[in-house]
Amino acid sequence: MEKIRLQKYLASCGVASRRKCEELITNGDITVNGSVAQLGMSIDPDYDKVVYRGRVIKEKNKKIYIMMYKPLDCLTTAEDDHGRQTVIDIISRDISDRVFPVGRLDKNTEGLLLLTNDGEFSNRIIHPKYKIPKTYLALVGGGVPSPKDISALRRGVLLEDGLTQPAKIDIEKINPNGSSVVKITITEGKKRQVRRMFEFINHPVIELKRISVGKVNLGNLPYGKWRHLRPEEIKSLLNNQR
Repeated sequence: MEKIRLQKYLASCGVASRRKCEELITNGDITVNGSVAQLGMSIDPDYDKVVYRGRVIKEKNKKIYIMMYKPLDCLTTAEDDHGRQTVIDIISRDISDRVFPVGRLDKNTEGLLLLTNDGEFSNRIIHPKYKIPKTYLALVGGGVPSPKDISALRRGVLLEDGLTQPAKIDIEKINPNGSSVVKITITEGKKRQVRRMFEFINHPVIELKRISVGKVNLGNLPYGKWRHLRPEEIKSLLNNQR
């Protein structure tokens, strides 16, 4: 077999996304033939022994692609030191295969979450260069955002970690109590980005729900449940069909 970048190999074996695998290598968590791996090295899977936390990493042919309706107060992580429920706790009730979340939804955000054991797939979904759209419904306070505020979000606003890419914004509903429901579509995934964007225009998010990633919609999937992605859904995400 031809040599392959270590982080790409780890991702293809389902260890984590390619970006996370780079972190594992940098942190010294990966060894190759008994020596601590270095970021940037290439390996031959037929001859080199790659180990992560005592487990020999081998490529698997079975790729898993899952969509979940992540409930509130559920952590988007594999495990939690404080015993709180994670998305993996929900999945592991039904399948024994190891999967990991594609990106994150914070504890107070519900809605569509993808999980997989395919690191390359994960990287394509979360990396901003692929511009996979993620759409949310945000219940925001402070009345209805003004046309000026909406225009600012559409152009991009300057947060502490950089300028956001242009977003699609639509007012879906105006409530009598002074809140409003806004649909927002972004193509990147900065930490707590949607919440911080609305904080920037002084309309704090009260509730947040992700309803689609690319062409894959939450649809009528029940709260807290999951299903395997259909072949056409996987293909649409890989091809970025909207």
